[in-house]
Amino acid sequence: MKQFWKTLCVALLTVLPELPATCLAQEKKDTNNVLTIEASIVARGELRYGGLPSADGELKDKARFVVERTRVGANYKRKWLEAKVTLQQAGVWGDSNTNSLSIYEAWGKLTANNGLFLSIGRQELSYDDERIIGSDDWVMVADCHDVLKLGYEGHGHKAHFIFAYNQTNANTMGGTTYTTQDGEQPYKSMITGWYHYDLPHTPLGASLLFMNMAMQSPYEENAKTESQQLLGGFVSWQPDRWNIEGAYYRQMGKDEFHTPIEAWMASAKVEFSPTTKWTISTGYDYLSGDPNPVVPKLGELGMARHDKVRGFSTVFGSHHKFYGAMDFFYVDAYYGGYTPGLQNLYANFQYSPIDALKLSAGYHYFATASKISNASRSLGHELELSASYYIIKDVKLSFGYSYMHGTSTLERLHHVAGKNKLNWAWLAISFSPKFPKIKW
Repeated sequence: MKQFWKTLCVALLTVLPELPATCLAQEKKDTNNVLTIEASIVARGELRYGGLPSADGELKDKARFVVERTRVGANYKRKWLEAKVTLQQAGVWGDSNTNSLSIYEAWGKLTANNGLFLSIGRQELSYDDERIIGSDDWVMVADCHDVLKLGYEGHGHKAHFIFAYNQTNANTMGGTTYTTQDGEQPYKSMITGWYHYDLPHTPLGASLLFMNMAMQSPYEENAKTESQQLLGGFVSWQPDRWNIEGAYYRQMGKDEFHTPIEAWMASAKVEFSPTTKWTISTGYDYLSGDPNPVVPKLGELGMARHDKVRGFSTVFGSHHKFYGAMDFFYVDAYYGGYTPGLQNLYANFQYSPIDALKLSAGYHYFATASKISNASRSLGHELELSASYYIIKDVKLSFGYSYMHGTSTLERLHHVAGKNKLNWAWLAISFSPKFPKIKW
């Protein structure tokens, strides 16, 4: 923890002296003020059949529900200063928590002439393809973080440094224990560094990402703080009509239960647009898993102890975007707590006959990364269809349907029923009205 505060102080002493002079100089030159009001309403009805948790292994009735999210925000900006506050209400129609409000964003930002900036408060974090850090907007509530962010952007270089320290309350008698059961954030403290460089005159960009997260066990009084690290990179090459991406990340350190971590993941994607209307893509993801995960048959119990964590954690990634629309992987925990990892081979086709309409068809083949005793690695095949259409420029109607032909391994891993009858359909409408900007 001493290292956390030392790093933060060094970063502040490096950046803060440069901001006042440059900001004050800009303010004398430009006093234009802009206030933007933002609003969005998204309602999505879902119908699921099969694939839901079942204690007795029997296929349950269809699940039907409607989720809705409303956001209203105000963004104030002048040349060197920006501030934003966004209120959010999200929930299921009829649920007792649906009418509760929360602050989704509340931050202020200073930007200097030389590219330095500082922002502080609750804000979205989104980097590269959002595989590791993203807003995960599909889940309605989405992810936000209470952080201090320092950075520089200019001349093809982007460097961001993020610092977070979470606590249950401000009392001085209760110690500094913080777990995921105490608050909204999944870590006690976090230090993240991200660097991106775009090569001049070349459609090639590359990023490096480092994260250090400290957490504590919720089951131990005055638990020792353990830190885990993530280190890796992302590369994107976009020549002409192609988009080729690759990523590799490694996780180290210890989890909150003092277990050493040795996990990794790699991904590759190739996308080609033969015309402005068509896009074809294919790719492969590999996420390491724990050996011999607990996968007892339905109705049976199983116990195992692992000396290392080898299952890769996708941290704050936008999971719905990568590992199948039905969200079987990296959203809900596997039975037994351990993960067998994932292999994801996929292909996707997009067609846009007119600007307002987009059609998509996709395929995933899923398999575990770890070998499972007395079970196949194959998890199944998922087919996905979706469409979106702008009724008018501020109103979009979307539809999706997915079918998964699962295997007995999938059934055992999730303790779900109806492995060959996994259907999911949804219909959504979103309103994003554009309000006139107020300038003075």
